[in-house]
Amino acid sequence: MTRRVVVTGLGAITALGCKVAELWTRICQGESGVGPIQRMNVEGYRVRFGGEVRHWSPDGYIDAKEVKRFDRFVQFSQVGGIDAVRDSGIDFCKENPWRCGVLLGSGIGGLETIETQHKRLLDRGPDKISAFTIPKLIGNAASAQLAIEYGLKGPNQVVVTACASATNAIGDAYKLIRDDEVDVMITGGSEAALTHIGLSAFTAMRALSERNDEPARASRPFDRDRDGFVLSEGAGLAVLEEYQHAARRGARIYGEVYGYGCSCDGGHITAPDKDGVAAAYAMARAIQDARLDPADIDYINAHGTSTSLGDEAETTAVKAVFKEHAKTISISSTKSQLGHLLGASGGVELVLCLLTLRDGVIPPTINYEHPDPVCDLDYTPNQARQRKVSVAMSNSFGFGGHNGSLIFGKLRHG
Repeated sequence: MTRRVVVTGLGAITALGCKVAELWTRICQGESGVGPIQRMNVEGYRVRFGGEVRHWSPDGYIDAKEVKRFDRFVQFSQVGGIDAVRDSGIDFCKENPWRCGVLLGSGIGGLETIETQHKRLLDRGPDKISAFTIPKLIGNAASAQLAIEYGLKGPNQVVVTACASATNAIGDAYKLIRDDEVDVMITGGSEAALTHIGLSAFTAMRALSERNDEPARASRPFDRDRDGFVLSEGAGLAVLEEYQHAARRGARIYGEVYGYGCSCDGGHITAPDKDGVAAAYAMARAIQDARLDPADIDYINAHGTSTSLGDEAETTAVKAVFKEHAKTISISSTKSQLGHLLGASGGVELVLCLLTLRDGVIPPTINYEHPDPVCDLDYTPNQARQRKVSVAMSNSFGFGGHNGSLIFGKLRHG
């Protein structure tokens, strides 16, 4: 019998708050976390705004002496992971450490450390580079630090698939539990690429919106006047458990992971397949893995980055998979409120999907003002909507053609 996988803990660090409850309240109110960048000087930059985690402090989570050894993206994942573990109520001291692990996603890793130490090299010479440079910047630092925090000795990995990183990580963690390799996984994603190089490089690609005069209105997925995504930072993490394991300890269960599908466009390093064929395949595989029909899906948290090609391709893919049912599904892109957290997006969107299941509230796609005749589905424009949701899908599609889809649902009985 296939083992069932449930979600028992959530944690999130975002531009709309660093606690899950605050994030959810502000998402449902349709607020935007996008604004002028404050933590670095961006005078003269073509893009001067983003989804910044403001007033950030890991106090109470990471010892003050240790903070300097953690890149910003690791600080995010550490705090988000600890919150998820606390939320789950699990005591790892009572668990078999070989049956517990960490699987995270990060598209870029310690970019801030690279920038800081490169400047130090140029300004002060090679002997002044920090001894912590490599341990801070490597992508697996995020998962390693959480394993160290709790003494976990099971699988410990980081997935790097651009904007699909967290979704692929969650899918892989789900499969490890389902296939009886482990009982508990901390999973999700973290990203902190809102740096001088990160902002400049994405701007040079012409991937970002340049609405400096109205940043809160810049991220407008599926809107006719969308002009690029908004670069953001943060983390979204969860505790996944085998169902019986969670039930035995009386854990509160947010929902169940029903299925996972992934694919690759195999076509271009940045542009999506305009026909959305591989994205549709990932969604279809997730539905098949969940043992559902397309008509069973109530809600899709779309990848929806606010790029012209991406939003059109995703709409085309949804129509290909769901046929006439595509018109009745509630769809939204929470990137309209948070911006694009790159490799962390799927982790935050897991959190939002589970809360949608819990509360029956569809988050809005804000800044939806001018319908695009090519993007003609129900994107929940501008205001949250009450709707009973039993099954939710989350999509993530990354540079390189990496596609991932997850399906979450209420706890199945029987």
